[in-house]
Amino acid sequence: MKNIRYLPAVLILIAVMFTAGGCVQITPASQSQTPTTTPGNTVTPTFTASNPGGELITLPSFRDLIDVVEHSVVAINTETVINSGFIQRTVQGAGSGWIIDPSGIIVTNNHVVEGAKTITVILNDGTSYTPVSINTDTAADIAVLKINAGTLPALKIADVSQLFVGDWVVAVGNALGQGISAKDGIVSRLGVDIQVSQTETYTNLIETNAAINPGNSGGPLVNLAGGVVGITSLKLSAAGIEGMGYAINIGMALPVIQRLSQ
Repeated sequence: MKNIRYLPAVLILIAVMFTAGGCVQITPASQSQTPTTTPGNTVTPTFTASNPGGELITLPSFRDLIDVVEHSVVAINTETVINSGFIQRTVQGAGSGWIIDPSGIIVTNNHVVEGAKTITVILNDGTSYTPVSINTDTAADIAVLKINAGTLPALKIADVSQLFVGDWVVAVGNALGQGISAKDGIVSRLGVDIQVSQTETYTNLIETNAAINPGNSGGPLVNLAGGVVGITSLKLSAAGIEGMGYAINIGMALPVIQRLSQ
């Protein structure tokens, strides 16, 4: 976990860390109706509301979308040994990941697993696995894990050239290490560059107002067709600031993921 000063606020890479006793060290800065189509196609809204002009506005339901996507999202628990003077302590952390290939290839952020002594991947059904391989790219903040768990449900990759400001998105992940949950929002900005240190800059990010919290790191940001548009990675956090979370654009991440998967 890095806490990084950025203007008057703090940018947080959103893996949540715990002490050995399980206490959270970092305090983090939908409606549901049954749609008439199945995931794989844009979810059809099933209820309406009136705007001030009297016209009916359709509102989306995410029930079937989340029911499918959550089976492809994993929780990632880590243990890291920290030496401080004469004291050695084990710090527990939690992040998220998602299945990109049925053979058990999982995508997450590098900062979720970086320096970890042990890494445990927990599937939606509660079964846990130790990765048999871990490949990382620190500069891109991407890690690819491989587990041997038979055939798994994989998420599809969206065409981000068709993603626009105002589009609905859903962030699915292991928020605060409490299990897989989903938060909806819209795309607030595209092509955002954020300098997080003198030597590190995240480029071409997707900004969203979907609630993103520590533990969401590495989880997917999906569109209404269930396609991955981004990898949730950081948020702007300070008093009075809300709805400024960021995801790595999947179009930028995919070449790195493909290289690390080989």
